[in-house]
Amino acid sequence: MIEFDPTEEQELVVETVRQFVENEVRPAARECDEACEVPRGLLDQAHELGLVANALPESVGGGGERNAVTQCLIAEELAWGDLAIALSIMSPSLTALPVADFGTEEQQQRVLPRFAGPNFTPGSIALVEPRFDSDPFRPKSTAKREGDEYVIDGAKCLVPWLDGDEQVLVFASEEGRAQGFLVDRNSEGLTAEAEQNLGVQALGSVELTLSGVRVSASDKLGGDAGVNMPALVARGRVGLAAMGVGVARAAYDLAREYAKEREAFGAKIASKQAIAFMLADMAIEIDAARLLTWEAAWGLDAGRDALRESTLAYQQVQRVALQVADGAVQVMGGHGYIRDYLPEMHLRNARGFAMFEALTLV
Repeated sequence: MIEFDPTEEQELVVETVRQFVENEVRPAARECDEACEVPRGLLDQAHELGLVANALPESVGGGGERNAVTQCLIAEELAWGDLAIALSIMSPSLTALPVADFGTEEQQQRVLPRFAGPNFTPGSIALVEPRFDSDPFRPKSTAKREGDEYVIDGAKCLVPWLDGDEQVLVFASEEGRAQGFLVDRNSEGLTAEAEQNLGVQALGSVELTLSGVRVSASDKLGGDAGVNMPALVARGRVGLAAMGVGVARAAYDLAREYAKEREAFGAKIASKQAIAFMLADMAIEIDAARLLTWEAAWGLDAGRDALRESTLAYQQVQRVALQVADGAVQVMGGHGYIRDYLPEMHLRNARGFAMFEALTLV
């Protein structure tokens, strides 16, 4: 039976993250969006909470407490504060969790300790390609074996690119099957060009071009066994769905509080039927999307193939996040459109969910 009642430990985790978000993330959201970066001090503070490190194996210094439902609760709270900051804070999962799940023993011992160490180390994944039919299961980027090396060619976009890490996990097609490769950022033939996107500007993402990039065969994730792509994509979609719920919740909270304070024609606008019904629909949609996300996460924790459930949840959240964020702008009228208020930023961020793929993992 599916059980969603949070444990005492989960309740404590959520409360801890919520306090951090209220005290540190929310006050910094607008400034980070304008500056197009997240301060290193804020990332270091978040790292002290062990939000990713606790999910890593104890053998590499982690907490050994991997739980998709718990990670969804964390992701939602962080994104409730700000999506770009949340993605930055959780970026270590982009490298660490795939290596923990699919890496060889040698890769795990070589890569994971730095993510469980005392300092924040960002991770990066190159999965999305700059074409209309980008498919994580059938990348156009290629990896060809030449002796003890692989030669990678192709292009990737929406690649998180925070300062402080030395590698990016690139996915390319080897004989028609998607595989992951740990690529040094300073590799010959690898170029990164900063992107100018509508939303999540503080994340800092790039478009990668790989032209004859050579990596050792030992850097192929999982060695001969490779990567279980459906499992990786499922965890990515569940994580993004949880963050989408957080963005929708943030927009809804702003709209509700504004409607309770704003007066028009002698009454609070929240008492007007059109506004009240819109807010009610927002709340219903958010709760429904959250339940779909939790169901998919529960399936992952139960060891099931949750690709279908995670995809359904993510597809629903894409719609709900955009609908609620747009509704918040409408409720706040002119105030919702100007940059002095946050709804316009939530709307810009929510629009990106239609293009995101595995920008966070649970």
